[in-house]
Amino acid sequence: MADDSLTDLTRLMLAFVESKGWLTPDSPHPQTPKNIALSLVLEASEVLEHFQWTEHTADPAALAGELADVLLYLMQLAHLHDIDLGQAVRTQLSRNQNRQW
Repeated sequence: MADDSLTDLTRLMLAFVESKGWLTPDSPHPQTPKNIALSLVLEASEVLEHFQWTEHTADPAALAGELADVLLYLMQLAHLHDIDLGQAVRTQLSRNQNRQW
């Protein structure tokens, strides 16, 4: 069974990015924080397309792919900034628990 921890998924994501040559200085797809943040927003917008004019997606498998793309860019952005995403989520959940909504 595959391990789906954020650490393992990040390792797999980095191996993929490296295999494409995107970490080299002359890459046509430089993996800069700005480029990754832009890609994250673009992928999140593609999630919205699944709900345009409807409340439910017609293609759950395609939606799963878009959600995975969002997570991949999010993990890469966290990695570029040495952010422990799991800890960041726990910290934010704790902050939100104490917020008045």
